[in-house]
Amino acid sequence: MTLELLAPESLAERLRSRIEARTARVCVVGLGYVGLPLAETFAWGGYPVVGFDIDDDKVQKLQRGESYIGHICAERVGELVRSGRFEATTDPRRFDDADAIIICVPTPLTAAREPDLSYIIGTGEALRPYLRPGQLVVLESTTYPGTTEELLRPLLEESGLRAGQDFFLAYSPEREDPGNRDFATRNIPKVIGGVNALSRDLAVALYTPVVDGVVPVSSTQVAEACKILENTYRCVNIALVNELKDVFSAMGIDIWEVIGAAKTKPFGFQAFYPGPGLGGHCIPIDPFYLTWAARRYGLHTRFIELAGDVNASMPQRVVARIAEALNAQGKPVKDSRVCVLGVAYKKDVDDPRESPAFPILETLHRRGAVVSYNDPHVPQLPAMRHHSIRLDSEPLTSEFVAQQDCLVIVTDHSAYDYDWLVQNAKLIVDTRNATANCVPVDCQVWKG
Repeated sequence: MTLELLAPESLAERLRSRIEARTARVCVVGLGYVGLPLAETFAWGGYPVVGFDIDDDKVQKLQRGESYIGHICAERVGELVRSGRFEATTDPRRFDDADAIIICVPTPLTAAREPDLSYIIGTGEALRPYLRPGQLVVLESTTYPGTTEELLRPLLEESGLRAGQDFFLAYSPEREDPGNRDFATRNIPKVIGGVNALSRDLAVALYTPVVDGVVPVSSTQVAEACKILENTYRCVNIALVNELKDVFSAMGIDIWEVIGAAKTKPFGFQAFYPGPGLGGHCIPIDPFYLTWAARRYGLHTRFIELAGDVNASMPQRVVARIAEALNAQGKPVKDSRVCVLGVAYKKDVDDPRESPAFPILETLHRRGAVVSYNDPHVPQLPAMRHHSIRLDSEPLTSEFVAQQDCLVIVTDHSAYDYDWLVQNAKLIVDTRNATANCVPVDCQVWKG
């Protein structure tokens, strides 16, 4: 009897037995900040793993035991490759070898703040010719509720195979937090929904041995909505404190001191902090997937859109604060030397995606400032979809700092010696409260 003639239960049992024996080959598609840690987690969990990426440079580095992600050291990659449990490839024919294919590709927004699902579509089209009976496909990319059922499923079913019967299809949202030393892929619970119970249960069986807890839900739509809720919650609360920062500042009240006092309450309050704007691939983007999806039902997500507008306005507010601080020293923005400290979107990582540093630098440049930046984790500004500025990180020597009319702390990396900066700079605009415990002498420190 061929696999094509087997009933769904028989196909599922074959796959389940391979999962239980750890002989099921896992293919992770997209070897970025989500996919590479996931591939590592599956490999050290006992599965043979193939990592697929269209970027040949990434694949070649991995095969040489090199890393291109700051918080994943080369030693980890080298050990992973030498273990024999992991290999990287650009060859889509390797999809045919896999028992489980996990899709971790980007889902950005278009310029009109609408979902750009081209990477999911491209992956589905690349996978479809090699899809075979008995395989499990799991989408992890963050997206709007309905993507797995309405987009990926019909795309894969053009192969002639039926989801939930001939192959199995599930959704499990990624929950990576780059740079977080307390939580990594292996100890973050996985939410899992399938197009049917059989698909969900197989995905649960696949993830259970390698993560600390799985959370089965009733559908792929619930799992997709879960991730959108998590990031919308953060987006809205960050917008709240960003707005309160301006309100309290006008009243002569320090927002950081207020938050410090409020978070002593042991219930009913979670601390969020203001900043120069949102960055990363999740919080600035994911809520607008829900906004777009809601419009399909004739609904308007006013609360989410307002939060997005508040957060998106923060870089311009920072520039206004810089102008105010320079003006207080008798200097215009034009021809002033302004150095941005930190272009990564968050502390102690090398990921600059959607970082507020880019609009801050570009706006200052348009206004005639002589701009520069320093970031110990980002030696050169990469090409970005919506930004054209290209600079190299400047070394923070005492001579360089003394030449700057203003330093702007955008990302509060641990590598910075804030006491030293305060002692050597003329003017600092601090958007992260990083200099709160420093004692300035000649330097003027403004809260951003």
